[in-house]
Amino acid sequence: MAEQFERSGPPPLNFGGGTPISYGPLVKWGSVVVALVALFALVSFFRGVYTDLLWFDSLEVRGVYTKVILTRVATFFVGMIVFGVGVAISLRIAHHFTVGTVELQLPADMVGVVKKAVVWGSVTAIVALSLIFGAIFSSRWELFLKFFNSVSFDRQDPVFGRDLSFYVFDLPVLSFIQGWLLGALVVILVSSLALHFVNYTVRGQNFKLTTAVKVQISILAALIMFAMAWGHWLERWELVISDGGTVFGATFTDVNARKPALTILTVVASASGVLMLVNAYMKSLRILVGAIVLWLVLMILLGAAWPTVIQQFNVTPNEFAKEKTYIQHNMDFTRSAFGLDSITENFYAAESEITSEKILDNLQTINNIRLWDDRPLSNVYRQIQLIRPYYDFKGADVDRYTIDGEYRQVLLSAREVAPDRLEPETQTWVNQKLVYTHGIGIAMSPVTEFTPEGRPIFFAKDIPSDGVIPISVEDAVGEPDLLVDNPRIYYGENTTDYIVANSNTEELDYQTTEGELIRTKYSGIGGVTLSSYFRKLAYAWQMGDINLLISGEITSESVIQYRRSIQERISTIAPFLTLDEDPYIVVGQGKLFWMQDAYTTTDKYPYSDPEVVAPNNTFNYIRNSVKVVLDAYDGTLTFYIWDPTDPIVRTYDKIFPGLFVNAESMPEDLRTHVRYPQDLFVAQAEKYIKYHMKDPQNFYNNEDLWATANEKFGQTDNLQPVEPYYVIMKLPGEEHEEFVLLFPYTPNQRQNLIGWLAARSDGENYGKMVAFNFPKDANVDGPEQVEARIDNDQDISAWFTLRCAEGSICIRGNLLVIPLADTILYAEPVYIQAEGVVFPELKRVILATADKVVMEDSLGLALAELTGDQALASVGGMADSKTPPNSPLTSTPALGNPSDRDAVELQIQVVTETIDLIRNELTQLEEVLNRLQESTKGE
Repeated sequence: MAEQFERSGPPPLNFGGGTPISYGPLVKWGSVVVALVALFALVSFFRGVYTDLLWFDSLEVRGVYTKVILTRVATFFVGMIVFGVGVAISLRIAHHFTVGTVELQLPADMVGVVKKAVVWGSVTAIVALSLIFGAIFSSRWELFLKFFNSVSFDRQDPVFGRDLSFYVFDLPVLSFIQGWLLGALVVILVSSLALHFVNYTVRGQNFKLTTAVKVQISILAALIMFAMAWGHWLERWELVISDGGTVFGATFTDVNARKPALTILTVVASASGVLMLVNAYMKSLRILVGAIVLWLVLMILLGAAWPTVIQQFNVTPNEFAKEKTYIQHNMDFTRSAFGLDSITENFYAAESEITSEKILDNLQTINNIRLWDDRPLSNVYRQIQLIRPYYDFKGADVDRYTIDGEYRQVLLSAREVAPDRLEPETQTWVNQKLVYTHGIGIAMSPVTEFTPEGRPIFFAKDIPSDGVIPISVEDAVGEPDLLVDNPRIYYGENTTDYIVANSNTEELDYQTTEGELIRTKYSGIGGVTLSSYFRKLAYAWQMGDINLLISGEITSESVIQYRRSIQERISTIAPFLTLDEDPYIVVGQGKLFWMQDAYTTTDKYPYSDPEVVAPNNTFNYIRNSVKVVLDAYDGTLTFYIWDPTDPIVRTYDKIFPGLFVNAESMPEDLRTHVRYPQDLFVAQAEKYIKYHMKDPQNFYNNEDLWATANEKFGQTDNLQPVEPYYVIMKLPGEEHEEFVLLFPYTPNQRQNLIGWLAARSDGENYGKMVAFNFPKDANVDGPEQVEARIDNDQDISAWFTLRCAEGSICIRGNLLVIPLADTILYAEPVYIQAEGVVFPELKRVILATADKVVMEDSLGLALAELTGDQALASVGGMADSKTPPNSPLTSTPALGNPSDRDAVELQIQVVTETIDLIRNELTQLEEVLNRLQESTKGE
């Protein structure tokens, strides 16, 4: 029968009468379909590898991709082969000892079919499972690269005395391999038992534990127990990164109960494995079950009961005395992991009175108070600086520039292309991929000044007729302070779709004031050249766009630019870096660059308390080790090592030689715009709430626990946590103003200020952190208390009631807490926005001290009212555009004493301000109509 089967193929099936079913064609065509699917998957894989090689090669980082792909392939084959050999041997043994005469009542021609089905089913299972376990092994390629290239931390943990690199680089690999082996052995055992069961069923017999089955189960069970023993041994080291005690890390119970318990369990599990191997000779089911039961019982007693008893009866009644040493470990390692151990702490007097002399001594700080918040300003930019409907601003970034000889804090935003904003009928493939390819220029304005109409004053705006962006004081005479010769933005935050440059269709560059469309062709080095039909085919497949293959507009010189989004571009090259949420645009070398802060993180740092950002984003060690600079025109990337002391980035530097460069090689005009990253500062500020305490007793009792201050923001009265903010200020004890990231604190469950934390960004002071503690015997109002004082001021409240009537929306900006010499100044801008039009105007400035709250039309007028010195009315650059402070046209009820005013004068003022408001709204409406008309003409 076997010879007949081989000669003529499988016989037709006939289950007791009727027409026989021929399954030969089904097998043949089924095999063809499976082969085609496999071929398609294989070709698709190699297509992806090919296009990725082209993309990485265009950025001159091909070595990074080849290192990753070769490592993934190597680990895949290691995992596949190891598992495949193991499962194949086990199934071969299982098949050998259970094959026999078929006793089922089957037609004779079915016996061979069933036997072959079992064999080929086993082979299919071996192949499929091997591929799965190979893929699992390959997915952790990064662990293996870090393991073989690890760099020492030069610091030991206090429990086992191992270098911290063991926990960060070595232990994760060992734990993964142990878990992978355990899973593989369990699957092999289940697969072998399943094959035994199938073979017995096919033979028409009940499943029974024969000698051969007992031997095989004993050997596999022994291997599983050895894997469990290894797991117990690894768990000992994992105690220093455990989260179950008084603090994160190994505590008294862990060291004195769980650690010895795990050592004993390691011995017990190993002994159980040996007993199971002995049972392969003894062939006794009792020995097999007894070994497992012994391990389970001791695991319950030693792994759960014993630690619980120690904790309940030994630790809990004397918790601090028992845990003091381990609390100190947690404090020390957490402060080190988050860089809190380098914070310099100082005392801050926080006097209550602000005089005109203090204002004048810190004039540069005053002139850089951020009255424009990024969210309202971004809406203003969208209203008056988009210029054309196919541009968009994502958000405004905070930075500093020297403008007209002054060190100025500014907000700026990139004008990126947004072809999806075009009318639907013009959103053709040619327009979206070939014509509207790039944005152009930036909008930049100082954070303090605003016009009488409540709009920003610009340092850079519009799109000049020559396409060159000058940056200088508005209406300045002479050469600009900075000049952007090439303001084109092919890569940015909003550029998510691919485009094709250098096609037969010229790209739209910009439109002149006369309406002339200026066309251009790309001359940069970004993108992959579509120099052959094969490349076009590969990218048409990858992008799912047949137009790339058939369009006559695409030539051999055309380049396809994709992965144009900043963070996608960086993450594709360096997926091991964690990126700051906010990349920011920088002007330098006559071009535009994006600067992206990148972090190295781990959640394996011993004793360090974790920071949970999201369910899948937890870390307990962080360093801003890398600054990435992206050319907005070329898309080229440069990875600068900013913290060469970080062992993690040094490890990656060993893994990918040539990817990183030294920080000293960054051009100076870019280096001056490096800033302390906000996401890192947020993590550090969160930890400092508790970890500013240095005494274990105070830490245990939460005796000096701080909290995040709250403020009002936007249109509602709801409170929100204060966010860190950048300011230009003169730190106490320093001679010059500098760019600082600031964050205030309040005591836990109280609203007064207790201190503030500052991170410095300029020059040699970059990265230095300073904490200032307020006197504990004096009350310093916190943001929430100042907000309450603003609300309780009857004149300010009356102004809000008048202005925030139907048809207008009042928006309260961030309340800034600004240290000024030895005092505190509070500043909050107020915007007005008409309903239905997202176009806020900056109308009022609120200033407050410990004993006074004022609101005026400008910063200078508010300072004059606050101090009583009318000479300060010109501060902030608005004196020329405002009416003198004592004018009845601008003196609002909020800034005077109503009891001293004539009732008639108050009513006249209310009517005057209402007329002004109506006039401003009419002007705004007219401008909107004009812009709509211009947009219609342009289209």
